[in-house]
Amino acid sequence: MPSLIFYKPYEVLSQFSESGTKKTLAHFFKNLSKDIYPVGRLDYDSEGLLILSSDKQLSHQLTDPRFGHPRTYYVQVEAAITAEALKQLSDGVIIRIEGKEYRTKKAVARLIDEGPELPERIPPIRIRKSVPTSWISLQLTEGKNRQVRRMTAAVGFPTLRLVRFSIGELNIQGMHPGDYATLDDKQIQQILRK
Repeated sequence: MPSLIFYKPYEVLSQFSESGTKKTLAHFFKNLSKDIYPVGRLDYDSEGLLILSSDKQLSHQLTDPRFGHPRTYYVQVEAAITAEALKQLSDGVIIRIEGKEYRTKKAVARLIDEGPELPERIPPIRIRKSVPTSWISLQLTEGKNRQVRRMTAAVGFPTLRLVRFSIGELNIQGMHPGDYATLDDKQIQQILRK
């Protein structure tokens, strides 16, 4: 069975099993093999690249922290983010994971002046005319629970919208929420060589 890149929409759970009235991956994939699972997770309120696969080696490579595949997120934050906050995000910040303090690894954080070319979110984020927003690119090599949101909050700029754009060389360029594409052997081998 092929491995897939899926552009997970906002307010969709990264699972196939039903959960009350919330949308799940099953809403988009009706006849997918039962042995295909999401590789890693994206929160219900986050969007973007999610890999679906039955390939255990691929799954291990992408989820084991030792391999440190870079993940790039486009993050819309509240207010005009400062150079100091970007430096703090890059150097690593203290966040709380399961009640314990954790210092994030070094990251690459930069301002995106014009904002990324992304499809509109449905529903759109709540805009307050008196409070500006900023877009940043944040590249991590780890994936703690709600890490990006915790990091931007730690430097005083809460996340309004979060889109995982890429994992390694794989990205959602030109895709729209709900789109998916099959990974070819070359793409899978690039991941496994890391």
